[in-house]
Amino acid sequence: MGDPGRRLGPPAAPEPQYAPPQAVGAPPQYQQPQYQQPYAAPVAAAPMSPQDEKTWGMAAHGIALAATVFSGGFLSFVAALVMYLIVKDRGPFVRAHTANALNVQILVGIVFVVSIPLMFVLIGFFTFAAAWVFAVVVHIVGIIKANNGEWWDPPMTPKFVR
Repeated sequence: MGDPGRRLGPPAAPEPQYAPPQAVGAPPQYQQPQYQQPYAAPVAAAPMSPQDEKTWGMAAHGIALAATVFSGGFLSFVAALVMYLIVKDRGPFVRAHTANALNVQILVGIVFVVSIPLMFVLIGFFTFAAAWVFAVVVHIVGIIKANNGEWWDPPMTPKFVR
């Protein structure tokens, strides 16, 4: 059947090669990894065209409006904040509209928080609903103003973010 000294199965792995030991007390010898490209600083965002600024201004109000409607107003702050952080440095018009959307949502969020304890005396249900309707109306007006290319500050809204 074959050679009795021959093993069946895969061939044996080669013996590992070890580096010679270093002298006791000598620091280990490490090599610096070589990089192909030097580190490049991040590139600043390019400014948008006027049409893109109008579109993103409408999107800031539209996304905050959608989040207000679909989440009952609780996630709209997050939507407005994300929009603000994404496009705030791309142009003055889009920054103004995203800041307006965020300011509206901060104000509405404050009213929501105040309304919750007031619900025990039933007034909170009215203030909560009024804040929700206010946010919906202001965002619809904001969408129209951004589409027309108009600078606009929402009524009764302090400037928390500029």
